[in-house]
Parts: sequence; structure tokens; C-alpha cells
Amino acid sequence: MTSAHSAYEELCTLFSRLARFDHLSAIGGWDMQTMMPPDGSKARSEALAELSVLKHQILTAQKTATLLEQAQQESLNGIESANLLEMRRQYDNAVLLPESLIEAKSLAGARCEHAWRAQRPANDWDGFSENLSEVVKLTREEAQIRAQAAGTRRYDALLNLYEPGMRSSDLDRIFGDLKTWLPDLLQKVVAKQEKEPCLPPQGPFDLEKQRKLGLSVMKLLGFNFDGGRVDVSVHPFCGGVPQDVRITTRYNENEFLTALLGIVHETGHARYEQNLPREWLGQPVALARSTAIHESQSLLFEMQLARSSDFMKILRPLVIAQFGEQPALEESNFIRLNQRVRPGLIRVDADEVSYPAHVILRYEIEQALVEGDIEVEDIPALWNEKMHSYLGLDSVGNYRNGCMQDIHWTDGAFGYFPTYTLGAMYAAQLFQQVRQAIPNLSDDIAAGDLSALFHWLQQNIWQHGSRYSTETLIANATGEALNPRYFRQHLETRYL
Repeated sequence: MTSAHSAYEELCTLFSRLARFDHLSAIGGWDMQTMMPPDGSKARSEALAELSVLKHQILTAQKTATLLEQAQQESLNGIESANLLEMRRQYDNAVLLPESLIEAKSLAGARCEHAWRAQRPANDWDGFSENLSEVVKLTREEAQIRAQAAGTRRYDALLNLYEPGMRSSDLDRIFGDLKTWLPDLLQKVVAKQEKEPCLPPQGPFDLEKQRKLGLSVMKLLGFNFDGGRVDVSVHPFCGGVPQDVRITTRYNENEFLTALLGIVHETGHARYEQNLPREWLGQPVALARSTAIHESQSLLFEMQLARSSDFMKILRPLVIAQFGEQPALEESNFIRLNQRVRPGLIRVDADEVSYPAHVILRYEIEQALVEGDIEVEDIPALWNEKMHSYLGLDSVGNYRNGCMQDIHWTDGAFGYFPTYTLGAMYAAQLFQQVRQAIPNLSDDIAAGDLSALFHWLQQNIWQHGSRYSTETLIANATGEALNPRYFRQHLETRYL
């Protein structure tokens, strides 16, 4: 007796169900970082861990394996085949791990992240390292299982979760090249800018006015407020689901640019999510292609677009509308202010020239950590050594603004950091292509008309979801695979 539904159709139903659990998980996680009172942490962590175990059970059930085998024999069109490939990838990634490890990792990550919120302001490395050691132990277990199955190094097995197909040997080559020219460029830019005085804006900047400024910029960037919202969190992020995207920033009364550019960055993520292929939502093929492609969209918005002199011309009146005229907001000063290069300790506040150094530092440490070449207690000294070598800065004893500043390691997201700089490289390559496709792009931007830019992104990146591999997606959009030359060209053109 044959089934009324094909195996592929049954899989679509199953993955739609998983997507609904992902939806709840995403909103539960968003609430945990924005609205939830502190005492709710333990119960929420347990609820989210329970949900992740449930998803794992459904995804790795024998029935799923059977359906995947059967669907492989069915006649599918191009997008269905791409969807099946993504289903298989999700299944393969999940089936390797025992349920007990998934639950333990989820709980250890939630415990570490929650404690970090209080430990970071207190500069409490000892308390933090104890929780982090447990996360690292479980991450190594996961990496070992994945590496054995794939026949790769442990770190590569984790990197593959964020950036399918990318290897640390690729990263070593790309970052190795970056290290040959970036420090010199950084020095030249800093020396050049020292001769160009730049007035800092005089605060305080009312938080409610900052919020209104953020909303006006999100509107300019095409954010759909019927399908999302902006809130405040300790660490800015973009979460939720395509139909309900949640972005966050953090405000500081003494200066407004960090929060504003944080909003621009997260809006780039959000626009990508809001424009993923609607007719395939709930299916793996409708998900964002990879973490680096996601970062390429946020960095295209923040660095390529928002920090350009053209965009400053439309951003400046919005700033003045909230905070009034002052000398620092005069046009040429305002542009200099937003293109200021100054090496600092904090990655999320870094300018685009020094930013890759922050990423390489973290990549080299986390790779050594996952491979077992170093232990958690070695991190602070290594961090300081690399901070000194790459950025000329000292972080001894300053754990809060050193190795405790990021949220990624708290929940075991090892393999994520490299995607920031890969994203910056993709963004430069895409924007270069946009300039060729839209000859009067500069005039459009300065006039506040971003429609042609967004249409190009929609056609070439957003609407494709995960239909193509990263390499194919970028080659289709720009005519070649990743080429770091465009990133270097962009930095030299803008800053020298």
C-alpha cells in the first residue's frame, strides 16, 4: 500500500513543526535577554533546554532517517532538492550528538551566560572561568564527536556549523594575508587622522531621543515595524523569526553613535530575515545561508552604507532633529567623527579598520582552546599578548573589557567569530558589485533613496535563502568567489 504523501512532503511537514519550536525558542531567548526578571533565569533555562531536547528527538528519530532515504529517490525540482540537502545537513549535524550532551550544553551555556551578566561588571574572572571551563569541556566533547564523523580537525567541525564548507586552513590563509598589511594600514590611518582635528559631540543625550533617532533610521533603512521591534539588551543582537524580527541595542547617555550604529547593524540583519523567501518559510531552504552571509548584510548596512560620506548627509539632519545643532554636528566634522579610526579594547565599538584584529585574536584563541592546546586559565595572558601585538593595547587585569567582553563563548558558540571578518569581506565585494550595477548609487544615497540598493540585495542575496552554497551565492551575485582584495581596496579608498 503506497502512502498518499511522498516522503519529501512528509519531511516538509516535519520541518515546519520544528520551525514552530524554533520560533518559540527564539522568542523565549529574546525575552530572556530583554524583559525577563533575573529570578526567572533557572526556569527559563530549563524550559529552553527541554525544547532543544524535544527538537533533537524529532529531528533524529528513525522515521526522519527513513524519510530522508526515501525522498532521495523521488523526483524533485531544483528548490526541492536544495531543501532536501539542507534537511539532510540539519539531520546529520543533530544525529551525531547524544541527547544528554545537548541538554548539558544548553544548561551549562545558560548558567554561564546568566552569571556573566553580573560577573563582567564585577571584573570577576575567577567566577566566570569556572563556568566557562564547563562550557569548554562540553564543547570539546561535541567537537570530538563531529570531527570523528567528518574526518576533520575539532575546530573545523564547529566552524562548519556556522560556515558550511569553510576550513580553518582557509581562514589561516585569509587571515594570514590580512595580518601582512592590516597593522601597517592601521598605523598610517591613525597617523593621518591625528592631523585632522575632530570635535566630539557634547552630551548628555537623552535616552528617549536616542530611541526616537534609532526608529527614524530603521524606517529610512526599510525595517518593517509590522513584523518586528527594537528593545534594549546587555549585548546588541538580532533574534526572533522572519515574521517577527527582534533587534536590540544598548544606550549610553554620554554618547549616541554606538547605539545608533548598533541599530543600523542589527537592522541589516533584520532586513535579510524579513526578506527571506516567504513561500518557503518554515523549511530549511528559507533560512539565511550562513553566519558570514548574515554578517555581510549587517556590515554592508553599517560599514559600507552608514559610514559612507553619502549616507552621513541624510543621517545628520535626523541627528540634529533630536539633539539640536552643535559644532560637532557640522557636516565635515560629523563625517570625520563616523570614520574615526582608534584602536580600542572593545570589539563591538571598534572601527572597521581595527575590527579584524579583534576577530583574529579571538579566532586564534578559540581554535587553540577547542583543539586542547590551551586551557581556560591561559586565556587572559594570551589575550593580552595578542591585544598588545595586534592593537598595541594592554588588557592586564582588565577582564571586563578584555576576555570577558563577549557573549559568544558563554553558550559555547565556538567557530562563530571568524564569520564577522568573512562577513566584512563579503560586504565589500557585494557593495563593489552594487556600485557597478547602479552607476548613480552615491547620488541616490545622498538623496535618501535606497530603493535600488535594497532591490539589488533582494534579487541577489535575500530571496535565495539557503538555495545555493555560500560560494555559489557570492559567485552568482558578484561574478567570483570570495576575494579579500575588495575589502583591502575599500579600507584604503575610504581611509587613505
